Amino acid sequence: MGSFAVWRWLRRKPRRAPEPDPADALRARLDESRALVGERDEFEGGETPVDEADPDARRRSVHEQARERLDELRGE
Repeated sequence: MGSFAVWRWLRRKPRRAPEPDPADALRARLDESRALVGERDEFEGGETPVDEADPDARRRSVHEQARERLDELRGE
Protein backbone atom coordinates (compact mmCIF):
# COMPACT_ATOMS: atom_id res chain seq x y z
CA MET A 1 0.00 0.00 0.00
CA GLY A 2 2.87 2.38 0.80
CA SER A 3 4.50 1.69 -2.56
CA PHE A 4 1.20 2.54 -4.29
CA ALA A 5 1.11 5.91 -2.50
CA VAL A 6 4.72 6.66 -3.52
CA TRP A 7 3.94 5.64 -7.10
CA ARG A 8 0.93 7.99 -7.19
CA TRP A 9 2.97 10.78 -5.63
CA LEU A 10 5.67 10.41 -8.31
CA ARG A 11 3.12 10.20 -11.11
CA ARG A 12 1.09 13.22 -10.09
CA LYS A 13 0.76 16.08 -12.53
CA PRO A 14 2.39 19.37 -11.67
CA ARG A 15 -0.03 22.00 -10.50
CA ARG A 16 -0.89 24.72 -12.92
CA ALA A 17 -0.24 28.31 -12.08
CA PRO A 18 -3.48 30.10 -11.30
CA GLU A 19 -4.90 31.75 -14.39
CA PRO A 20 -5.13 35.53 -14.29
CA ASP A 21 -8.53 36.97 -13.55
CA PRO A 22 -10.14 38.29 -16.76
CA ALA A 23 -11.62 41.15 -14.77
CA ASP A 24 -8.11 42.35 -13.88
CA ALA A 25 -7.11 42.32 -17.54
CA LEU A 26 -10.23 44.29 -18.44
CA ARG A 27 -9.53 46.82 -15.69
CA ALA A 28 -6.01 47.31 -17.04
CA ARG A 29 -7.32 47.88 -20.56
CA LEU A 30 -9.87 50.39 -19.29
CA ASP A 31 -7.17 52.29 -17.42
CA GLU A 32 -5.09 52.46 -20.60
CA SER A 33 -8.03 53.74 -22.65
CA ARG A 34 -8.82 56.41 -20.06
CA ALA A 35 -5.27 57.67 -20.33
CA LEU A 36 -5.62 57.89 -24.11
CA VAL A 37 -8.80 59.98 -23.92
CA GLY A 38 -6.80 63.03 -22.86
CA GLU A 39 -4.36 62.55 -25.72
CA ARG A 40 -7.21 62.16 -28.18
CA ASP A 41 -8.88 65.36 -27.01
CA GLU A 42 -5.57 67.21 -27.35
CA PHE A 43 -5.06 65.81 -30.86
CA GLU A 44 -8.58 66.64 -32.01
CA GLY A 45 -8.33 70.15 -30.56
CA GLY A 46 -6.12 71.17 -33.47
CA GLU A 47 -8.65 70.07 -36.08
CA THR A 48 -11.33 72.25 -37.62
CA PRO A 49 -14.82 71.09 -36.66
CA VAL A 50 -16.95 69.95 -39.59
CA ASP A 51 -19.57 72.64 -39.09
CA GLU A 52 -16.88 75.37 -39.22
CA ALA A 53 -15.01 74.03 -42.25
CA ASP A 54 -15.32 75.82 -45.60
CA PRO A 55 -14.73 73.28 -48.35
CA ASP A 56 -15.04 75.90 -51.12
CA ALA A 57 -12.24 78.00 -49.63
CA ARG A 58 -10.05 74.91 -49.30
CA ARG A 59 -10.81 73.91 -52.89
CA ARG A 60 -9.89 77.39 -54.16
CA SER A 61 -6.65 77.31 -52.19
CA VAL A 62 -5.65 73.93 -53.57
CA HIS A 63 -6.41 74.99 -57.14
CA GLU A 64 -4.41 78.21 -56.74
CA GLN A 65 -1.42 76.28 -55.42
CA ALA A 66 -1.65 73.82 -58.30
CA ARG A 67 -1.83 76.61 -60.88
CA GLU A 68 1.22 78.30 -59.31
CA ARG A 69 3.23 75.09 -59.48
CA LEU A 70 2.19 74.46 -63.09
CA ASP A 71 3.25 77.99 -63.99
CA GLU A 72 6.63 77.36 -62.35
CA LEU A 73 7.06 74.16 -64.36
CA ARG A 74 6.12 75.86 -67.61
CA GLY A 75 8.56 78.68 -66.91
CA GLU A 76 6.03 81.46 -66.93
